[in-house]
Amino acid sequence: MDAPSSNAARPVLEGPDITRMLTRIAHEIVERAKGADDVVLLGIPTRGVFLARRLAAKLEEITGRPVPVGSLDITMYRDDLRLGPARALARTEIPGDGIEGRVVLLVDDVLFSGRTIRAALDALNDIGRPRAVQLAVLVDRGHRELPIRADYVGKNLPTSLRETVKVQLTEEDGRDAVLLGVKPAAPAGEQ
Repeated sequence: MDAPSSNAARPVLEGPDITRMLTRIAHEIVERAKGADDVVLLGIPTRGVFLARRLAAKLEEITGRPVPVGSLDITMYRDDLRLGPARALARTEIPGDGIEGRVVLLVDDVLFSGRTIRAALDALNDIGRPRAVQLAVLVDRGHRELPIRADYVGKNLPTSLRETVKVQLTEEDGRDAVLLGVKPAAPAGEQ
């Protein structure tokens, strides 16, 4: 049997922690929005979509009203398209009543450089003109490259640039967890 690698990711949050954080965020949304009547949740694929659906369910539990939820694919708005292999397009699904004049809450799993959220804002701009745009993330790991901050954060998790943060959700990964790992060292001559 192999010994565990020192580079193995370790869980820093488990399922109950994630559930608790989403419940807290849902209450914060209701308090800040004075209900959730005008709120539309748009998850950023992949795991942001699952988190948005979970938040919508919690908001419905709290308010007694369904909250529109959809997804926003940002692939074609990324600024790193030419830097790596082609990414598969995901689906953009905007709820039937649209986003005009609504409070759009973008939902993602990890906030890092801010470039994903910048791309989401560009994609949203092509769809409509919401009254306000807010951001909810499960984990804020720091290292922002753009002046973007989340309105709702499940957990601030200070990291080094050598570390990785991976969110696992039951819908995609079979379990709920946030894993903190270390990037493998690049071969000599590469970065």
